[in-house]
Amino acid sequence: MKEFTISVFSENKTGLITRIVSVFTRRNLNIESLTTSESSIKGIHRFTIVVKQEEEDVRKLVAQIEKQVDVIKAFYYHPEEIVHQEIALYKVPTAAFSQGDKVEKLIRSYNARILSIEPEYIVVEKTGHSSDTDALLKEFQQIGIYEFVRSGRVAIVKPMEQLNTYLQSLENTPMEND
Repeated sequence: MKEFTISVFSENKTGLITRIVSVFTRRNLNIESLTTSESSIKGIHRFTIVVKQEEEDVRKLVAQIEKQVDVIKAFYYHPEEIVHQEIALYKVPTAAFSQGDKVEKLIRSYNARILSIEPEYIVVEKTGHSSDTDALLKEFQQIGIYEFVRSGRVAIVKPMEQLNTYLQSLENTPMEND
C-alpha cells in the first residue's frame, strides 16, 4: 500500500463531511488524516485527506467522492507531488526542565519552540512531517509527558493548483443550450 493525499474542493455545506467519510466507510478504507479549511477561491472549501491504499482503490474513491452533491472536484496526489506539514503540541512537566539543559537542547535540536510556560507544565510546538513529530514524542515520553496532540496534514501541490484550471475550463466550455 502507498500513501496518497486527496484534495476535495466543495461548497461549505452542512453534512458534507459525513457524506465524504461515508464513502470511505462503505469501501472499508481508513482515513489516516483529515483537515478542512477555506481554499484560495472565495466560497470554496478544501478537505485534505491522507490514505494508505493501492492507487486503483484511490482512483475509484476519488470518483465516488466527486459524485457527492456539493463536491466540485477531487484530486489525489503521490507524496512527491506535494509539500506538506503537520503541527504537534506537547505538554511536558515543568519538572522535566530541572534536568539541566537537556530538555532545552532537545527542543532546539528538533527546531521546536516553547508556546506556554505554566507552573505545572510547558507547552512545546513542533511543525514538520509526522515522522518528525513522532520522534520528538518518543524523546518526551522518556522524560515525561502529560499530553500530545497532532493536527492533520496541511498540503499544497507542487503543480499549479488544478482546481483553478478545472474551473477555468468549465467557464470556457460552451453550454449545450447556447
